[in-house]
Amino acid sequence: MDLLYFARLARRNWLLILFSLVLAVSTSLIVTARMPTKYVATISMLVSGYDREGSLSTAIQAGTLSQQRVQSYANLLPSRRVVSQITTGDDIRRVQENITAEAIPGTVLLRATVTDTDPARAARLANALGGAFTRLVDEIEQPLPTRKRKHAKKDAEKDGRSSRKDDHPNVKVAVVDPADVPKAPISPRPLVNLALAVLTALLIAMASLVLRDRMDTTIKTSEVLHEASKGSVLGIIGYERDARRHPLILRDRGRSSRSEAFRALRTNLQFIGVDRQPKSLVVTSCLPGEGKSSTSANLAITLAQAGWRVLLVDGDLRRPRIPNYLGIEGATGLTDVLIGRARLENAIQIWGESDLAVLPSGQIPPNPSELLGSNGMRTLLSGLTERYDIVIIDAPPVLPVTDAVALAAICDGALLIARYGKTRREHVIRAVEVLTSINARLVGTVLNFAPAKSNQYYGYEYDARAEVTPRMSV
Repeated sequence: MDLLYFARLARRNWLLILFSLVLAVSTSLIVTARMPTKYVATISMLVSGYDREGSLSTAIQAGTLSQQRVQSYANLLPSRRVVSQITTGDDIRRVQENITAEAIPGTVLLRATVTDTDPARAARLANALGGAFTRLVDEIEQPLPTRKRKHAKKDAEKDGRSSRKDDHPNVKVAVVDPADVPKAPISPRPLVNLALAVLTALLIAMASLVLRDRMDTTIKTSEVLHEASKGSVLGIIGYERDARRHPLILRDRGRSSRSEAFRALRTNLQFIGVDRQPKSLVVTSCLPGEGKSSTSANLAITLAQAGWRVLLVDGDLRRPRIPNYLGIEGATGLTDVLIGRARLENAIQIWGESDLAVLPSGQIPPNPSELLGSNGMRTLLSGLTERYDIVIIDAPPVLPVTDAVALAAICDGALLIARYGKTRREHVIRAVEVLTSINARLVGTVLNFAPAKSNQYYGYEYDARAEVTPRMSV
């Protein structure tokens, strides 16, 4: 995965990313508005040690007074014993939770912060905390009670020793930087919250898109289709909104991007096996709804427009679609010819100005697979390939039924249609395995309904002021 992959992924799903950003911004604004305003007051205290003479000793500060001892004072600061001296009742626990103390590394300094919704109260509590803590340290570090200290002094005088060290605590804590009333709150911070929300939304959205893309096994690129089918991708047919209502390429006088895509498909078919040009071609798909019937009809129209003698056969004897697309009568057709109910010449209809020959499906039989794989069908197809340059057969999907397999076994080639975003890789692989198992020749694949950004074909747009030509009539 490179930067181009993420850019394409974001461009395809920009609506989802935009929705995620709007949701994140809205949530950030609501949460920020509901957050209480908090202020922080900070005090700094110096932990000092005394030598034997009772004077402040720098060496003792740096050496004897260990960092572990200073850290223990930091842990003692938010204790209940200290906090109970500056507040009472239920506020003790609340104040404890809003006190943070730390020993500054490499020094004998303590820093304590008090957080509160009122700036004046935060400063007052911080200064009161410093005073209460210094008194507590003096009490804890006092070496002996007063009476014992007097007896110890007398004993020291008798022995000729100095007792001054017993008059002072070993450690003293002094406030060196009292707390001031904070002017600006530390919470909430709208810009920081907004930036974090946007960043989080982008990360979650992109991670979700990448995960979905990696787990998505549908065909979305010609490279994936080529890898799954192990064959050539002969065409990419773009998606158009009106394609469902107007499936034929005759719309817009044949000057749409879909028309150009089918002309490219026609050109690619001409270069398939120059020495083994297919005379009969089965057009099928993996599953229903992938556009194989519209592809068959438009491909036949495109070949007929180029001067080919083309016969379009509706070989889907289960759900025929060709008569509806072309607007012709489909009551008599292939089934009637195979069972001898009608003659071939009477069943074939000529459609359009390009004289496209069409053989409808006819009556729907109870045994389509047996009928399409019969010797009668083989004989009929052999005669048709002698009369026409190419016979295009619209066959049912490969995976649900075996009709297409029966036709592919007696035809010169098969063209497999895959629908963008619907056909799965495993479906293509399975369809190719089924076709190759009966030694059918897969001439190539077509990616259908690929997203199109405009009505241009590779950026070259037709002139809308071109002369209007009459539409083809049935």
